Amino acid sequence: MDNKKILGMTTAGRILGEVLEELIAYTAPGVTEIEIDDLAERLIRKKGGKPGFKKVPGYHHAICVSTNNVVVHGIPSKRKLSERDIIGIDCGVFYEGYHTDMAETRRVSTTDKGQLTTDSSADKFLVVGKKALFAGIREARAGNRVGHISQAIQNIVESAGYSVVRSLVGHGVGKSLHEEPEIPGYLAAKIEKTPLLVPGMTIAVEVIYNMGKPDVVYERNDDWTISTEDESLSGLFERTILITEKNPRLLTRLKSDKI
Repeated sequence: MDNKKILGMTTAGRILGEVLEELIAYTAPGVTEIEIDDLAERLIRKKGGKPGFKKVPGYHHAICVSTNNVVVHGIPSKRKLSERDIIGIDCGVFYEGYHTDMAETRRVSTTDKGQLTTDSSADKFLVVGKKALFAGIREARAGNRVGHISQAIQNIVESAGYSVVRSLVGHGVGKSLHEEPEIPGYLAAKIEKTPLLVPGMTIAVEVIYNMGKPDVVYERNDDWTISTEDESLSGLFERTILITEKNPRLLTRLKSDKI
């Protein structure tokens, strides 16, 4: 393994996990998307990192925001969040030459801090996405293949009656924010034809899924925001992980995360 890479990404991942934890706690009715973005950049820089997403040509924010039917790449706006909106916060940290990437989707609430239950259709939807994320991560072991991750995610999402978005995938991550291999959330080929997972690989496992159909459209004429075609809710969960000789290692994590 490249020790410099692992050390850099471990530090970047720790910073990112701490930042996302604070952003989730800050998110509440009345807060605007752009206020969350501003806080993200301040926290990242205070902790010694740089906003990784600002290194993407043409993008000028520390986070992407996916509110309700937005799937990915939503540009933070002055929109105020409302009670029971669901919001996905996707964020990246660049540290000493290396990127990490992470996303979490939560329900906006004043009463229960957005903690997920199974009391509403939105909560049930989000519980399934989080379950699928860690099912996929558990398959990210040396000797397995990308298809094992994809199959685990797809089985959980689709068995619950939801749809995996086909046109958006997880990815390798390291010196660049997006690297090979692609990590689909669905099985696109025979498992034995998908890339082999080997120690030292760093990948971003993503669950990108919709409550309704999988089809997506570009929205808002900003060349970034992708939303559900049928306007159903969408969810996004993502962690950067390291493939080791044994179990996968979470490089980005929330305090509550358990493999």
